[in-house]
Amino acid sequence: MRRLLYGDVSSAARVLLRAAPDQRERLCARMLAEAEAAHRHMDRTGRPHPLWGNGSLMGAARKRALPPEPGFDDLDYCACFETVLAALVRRTAGCGGL
Repeated sequence: MRRLLYGDVSSAARVLLRAAPDQRERLCARMLAEAEAAHRHMDRTGRPHPLWGNGSLMGAARKRALPPEPGFDDLDYCACFETVLAALVRRTAGCGGL
């Protein structure tokens, strides 16, 4: 997966806002896997993956419907943002780095 920036996390969190709370972790893991697969595709072909984008988490997230970005006074958005960050921490711990 490409280097992670704020926009990657916020885009993924916005996607999660549209999902049922009990489905968010699974959807987040799926977007991370899609971003990784798209990154491998870009490395092999030099072209974005037709479904999952350019290998960034934002690219995978933006292939889905995104609501407008709320502020951090929206506790549901905060929970989604936290879900993405926690998934990234788990991923980092599992593979030795982002």
